Amino acid sequence: MPLKLKISDIKTYAVRVGIRNQFLLKVETDQGIVGWGESGLTGREKAVAGAVEHFREFLLGRDAMEIGRIWQEMYRSQYFEGGRVLQAAISAIDIALHDIKGKALGVPVYELLGGKQRNVIPTFASTGDAAAEGAVDRAHELRAMGFDAIRFFPIGQDSRDIFEPRASIAATARILNRARKELGETVVLGIDYHHRLSVAEAASFCAKLEPGVLDFLEEPIRDETPEAYESLRTMTNIPFAIGEEFASKWQFLPYIERGIHQFNRLDVCNVGGLTEAMKVAGWSEAHYVDLMPHNPLGPVCTAATIHFAAAIPNFSWLETRAPEVALGFDNSDFFPVQPRLDGAVYPVSDQPGLGVEVNEALLAKQSFAFWEAPHLTRRDGSVTNW
Repeated sequence: MPLKLKISDIKTYAVRVGIRNQFLLKVETDQGIVGWGESGLTGREKAVAGAVEHFREFLLGRDAMEIGRIWQEMYRSQYFEGGRVLQAAISAIDIALHDIKGKALGVPVYELLGGKQRNVIPTFASTGDAAAEGAVDRAHELRAMGFDAIRFFPIGQDSRDIFEPRASIAATARILNRARKELGETVVLGIDYHHRLSVAEAASFCAKLEPGVLDFLEEPIRDETPEAYESLRTMTNIPFAIGEEFASKWQFLPYIERGIHQFNRLDVCNVGGLTEAMKVAGWSEAHYVDLMPHNPLGPVCTAATIHFAAAIPNFSWLETRAPEVALGFDNSDFFPVQPRLDGAVYPVSDQPGLGVEVNEALLAKQSFAFWEAPHLTRRDGSVTNW
């Protein structure tokens, strides 16, 4: 007899944990096995909670083991399909269902994805928001901790009011040129411009870098128009890392098929969960695009991404924080069992499911607190991208 577990409840926790809210989701079953998922739509958690409430209405009583069918039903059984809010909700549910199935079968989630292809997950760490001269010193510290892939942020990244691109690119290029000279040729160096530049500004920035300084340029411009990235592609040979905002395989389509980028910054908590992430990974493999997953959230997201990274061949590095302090504080009380860095790598857990335990009672005591990203302007008063 096939094992069946009926979904008996879906509970959401959009609560303040550390410096911002987390959206965690718990799927319960009639046999007592539960699964945890996480959504990555930071700053719009209440919208995701509303979407989950709609999905819950028809998911109660469904077989939690039918992950693929449930994904298709959540996506296709509405006229206005897709979009970042709905996909963030689908992601959290999908991850939780994988957690349940792994626990029910007594296997880690990576076994559900085809099996483990690596024993540890290499990571990259960032120098922090304050990317002035101290960023190079921080990069030296990260090297000493064992990180051989390091990401910088641009000058002005930590501003709460004004961001002026032209002022940023000149100063940031100088810092990066210095970093390459001091850190040597073997370390991987990248920078995340958080889509704050225009095509012309991004091209000017690349032109100010000495040859071989950057191994990847992350999100230099907004991603809505692939043709803009294609134009920028003709102006620089620096590899692009794009896709943390993409909410489906369809958004990845033009970037993969037209050879626009070299690294997918896929986020399993936004793209549609592990079900959709595996499809993007296979498609990317056929086009020699590597996965460099986005991972700015909590231990549930990290654990899900570790299992994903373990199960695919075309993987580069997983985003992490160093030292490992999640969301601005030590979150061990909330997540007594969670992924832990071993130097600069995550060991792959062999525990059934995701391998994360959540202190639900403590989580329930936390409250939601509205958080809003900075609303940035340029010096002339016009609105610019955060």
